[in-house]
Amino acid sequence: MEETMQRALLLRQEGDVKKSNQLLVELADLHPHDAYIQYQTAWSFDILGEEANAVPHYEQAIKLGLDEENLQGAIIGLGSTYRTLGRYEESRELLKNGLSHFPQNGAMKVFYAMTLYNLQDHSQAMNVLLKTIADQTVDKEIQSYKKAIEFYAEHLDDVWE
Repeated sequence: MEETMQRALLLRQEGDVKKSNQLLVELADLHPHDAYIQYQTAWSFDILGEEANAVPHYEQAIKLGLDEENLQGAIIGLGSTYRTLGRYEESRELLKNGLSHFPQNGAMKVFYAMTLYNLQDHSQAMNVLLKTIADQTVDKEIQSYKKAIEFYAEHLDDVWE
């Protein structure tokens, strides 16, 4: 199993995503209760643009339990996949819940903002993005305006006269 997993991940890294996916699907079928295999299989379907096929593997991986690093990746992957499939409410709930456990995950915040945008919650989407930029950037010019960006993130629709 370990050798096949290493081969599948190497093939993906080398760009042979179809062969990698085939190996991972075989592993997932043989080991349906292995969360890491389910996660890697889901990821391989995402890379192929087969989001609908990725969903059950992401869901199973999360249900079975992953270490913190892989769990964050699975939440982002499934949340993004739900969003691309138009399952916006599921995406929002998953990513919001994920952020309650991993509040510093900037990538998760960005995917959450995209989902909020799709739900027509443009103000909140911008709020999340602006705060993420202000918190996570190393750009000196942006950092020099950090307090202003954070303030305006909360007051995007306000007008001062």
